[in-house]
Amino acid sequence: MARLENKVAVITGAASGFGKGIAQRFAEEGAKVIVADLNIKGAEKVAESIGAAAIPVSADVSLKADVEAMVQAALDAHGRIDIMVNNAGYTHRNGDMLQVDEDTFDLITAVNMKAIYHSALCVVPVMEKQGGGSIITTASTAGLRPRPGLTWYNASKGWAITATKSMAVELAPKKIRVNCLCPVAGETGMLSQFMGEDTPEKRAQFRASIPLGRLSTPRDIANAALWLASDEAEFITGVALEVDGGRCI
Repeated sequence: MARLENKVAVITGAASGFGKGIAQRFAEEGAKVIVADLNIKGAEKVAESIGAAAIPVSADVSLKADVEAMVQAALDAHGRIDIMVNNAGYTHRNGDMLQVDEDTFDLITAVNMKAIYHSALCVVPVMEKQGGGSIITTASTAGLRPRPGLTWYNASKGWAITATKSMAVELAPKKIRVNCLCPVAGETGMLSQFMGEDTPEKRAQFRASIPLGRLSTPRDIANAALWLASDEAEFITGVALEVDGGRCI
């Protein structure tokens, strides 16, 4: 099992949820992983569970300086970056769009949108010098099929999908592939925010809207990310891959 052997991956939001799952899965397949998160204690715990292949890094992806330091940590340790996973995300609680305060709106755009810009400025030159690379962003089904109650989050994920496709076209001559994942909500810390409240009734209602009858898991998203990052997907770029149990049908 070495589909990512000799590859170096930087993963943001990797202390929990989808990011944690991606870091663990990539390491299983031979990658060296940078476990980046604002929650450094969580990142350290994930890195410890992975072992020598993982390095924890404290990073607030809304800050350009932190993203630059994160990328430099990967280069200092391994001399290259083959895979950049923009996974860190933020949302407002499900509810009236007019009740979302400006600070929350700004944080959503900083984490879900501007962080992609920051990471591109840092990793694209590195990947170009290497002769190629893979950039993967965790978008959302919310960016493809918006539902009421998450308007500003939905919009940020739609932006991420459009940015992915535009970057893919522009960076293809540099042999840098750019794709994004569109998961349906899963068993992560953001679930209660998406639903407005976390109750058995709400979960049942949400599961009923997914044809395959369950929420997503970090392993589901990690397996999809693994394929996009691997050489098996060398002809895949500009894709917004639905990992949603049929939710967007």
